[in-house]
Amino acid sequence: QVQLVESGGGLVQAGGSLRLSCVFSGSTFRSYAMGWFRQAPGKERAFVAAISRSGGSTYYADSVKGRFTISRDNAKNTLYLQMNNLKPEDTAVYYCAADLRALPSTIRSGYDMDYWGKGTLVTVSS
Repeated sequence: QVQLVESGGGLVQAGGSLRLSCVFSGSTFRSYAMGWFRQAPGKERAFVAAISRSGGSTYYADSVKGRFTISRDNAKNTLYLQMNNLKPEDTAVYYCAADLRALPSTIRSGYDMDYWGKGTLVTVSS
């Protein structure tokens, strides 16, 4: 059974940085397209970024483009999200997700990924 465990969330001031990690277990990590999503209080869960199985292709929501970087280490079974120049509107619970068949270019908000982590909270103060 695939398990995803996120870490790295916390409280940061606007303009600061955080790096989220997601450790994958229970299957072959490199076989899965991976994504980060977030859910702010009172809002629907939204797409943040996605990455191909090799890590060679990445995709971002317009709201984070140029500030966030998704990456993966297939040797360590770990997905990352480097978040720079954080804004109060980035405050949310961040989830990593895995999908065996997805084309990462098609992953968007509402995409029914195969597996989800439980999330890690990021709070950005102004």
